[in-house]
Amino acid sequence: MQQQDGTSRALDAGGTPTPLNRPEEMRAIRQAMDEGKNPLTATDVPRWEDQVGVSRIVNRRVLEFEVLPTPAQVLSELPLSEQAQEIVAYSRDEIRACLYGQDDRLLVIVGPCSVHDPAAALDYARRLAALKDELGGQLLIVMRVYFEKPRTTVGWKGLINDPDIDGSCNIRKGLLLARHTLLDVLGEGLACATEFLEPTSPQYIADAVSWGAIGARNTESQVHRQLASGLSMPIGFKNATDGSITAPADSCFASAQQHTFFGIDHLGRAAVVKTLGNPDCHVVLRGSTSGPNYGARDVADALSAIRKRMPADSAAAHGLIVDCSHGNSDKDEHKQAQVVRDIAARIAQGERGVTGIMMESFLEGGNQPAAPLGQLVYGKSITDRCLSWEDTERLLRELSEAVATRRWN
Repeated sequence: MQQQDGTSRALDAGGTPTPLNRPEEMRAIRQAMDEGKNPLTATDVPRWEDQVGVSRIVNRRVLEFEVLPTPAQVLSELPLSEQAQEIVAYSRDEIRACLYGQDDRLLVIVGPCSVHDPAAALDYARRLAALKDELGGQLLIVMRVYFEKPRTTVGWKGLINDPDIDGSCNIRKGLLLARHTLLDVLGEGLACATEFLEPTSPQYIADAVSWGAIGARNTESQVHRQLASGLSMPIGFKNATDGSITAPADSCFASAQQHTFFGIDHLGRAAVVKTLGNPDCHVVLRGSTSGPNYGARDVADALSAIRKRMPADSAAAHGLIVDCSHGNSDKDEHKQAQVVRDIAARIAQGERGVTGIMMESFLEGGNQPAAPLGQLVYGKSITDRCLSWEDTERLLRELSEAVATRRWN
């Protein structure tokens, strides 16, 4: 069994918990692994599975359970400052105002495809913060700070899962690095956006996030709809990989309802979670396997379909966010710039169906193969191709001018 302090205990013959020597247990297990043996059967260290008589039928393909610090411990050791809490609170309100049309600024979620180097991410944040202040009258800029990457097959799963980019999967280190990064970005005065992939990780980082996404592969997932129903910020559901708008519209509807489901609390204990529902969910158009869907007709058709499912006064029914990368640009940063400029031109002409856009951008344009940090080009993506900083700055100014033109007209 597991104690609240994270130490392991077995059961004696009478069912009384008895302490296990955790370091001895782990040394024996690692030695068995080094010798190519199955650590579930090759060691003499007693395990709770043996004590309760289920060792033959459970955890047959599990090498190890590593106990993590609880969310409460991490949040206590790395707390949000009062200034950071203020940024999170008012930026969430500002994002809601854009989504519901109470604020005519364009929401712009921009940043690296996925953070792999916290130092480079902070460098990027400092540059973006200066533009946020300059263009804040027309654009509501939120930095994309993504730590978890869904994979179609296999590959690097993001900073939380593998912070050293070497397959060691030091998740404890990754969680702490991710939270440090969010605190640093907030320290520059920027609100943060991220994708929620694992249902447990939000307990460690969601207090520092102002906008969240559920990716195309998970938009039909009941687990992620339940998760979104209890999150404290607006959530964007991306259209399914086949382009379906029904799936994210259903997600917005489902996430606005109350739910009861399995989860963990901030002390890391298994818990029944009951949520109020999240009315601020909306749809993100990210293209599909069939091609892009960012055009004016695509936006109009998507909104028509969503309005048949969602109340007229909902965020989802009011407008859409367009992801200018992924299927809308074939993950080509040059095409991504074309998509941004197309949307800017339509905004300048008065189009209002697009309430926000997403851009993948880093210090250097393009991408590079994943490798340990010391072998990489500084500030260049190791996942999807990103716009360079120079192109990003130009595009943000063009978007700002487009919003100003729409107001003038």
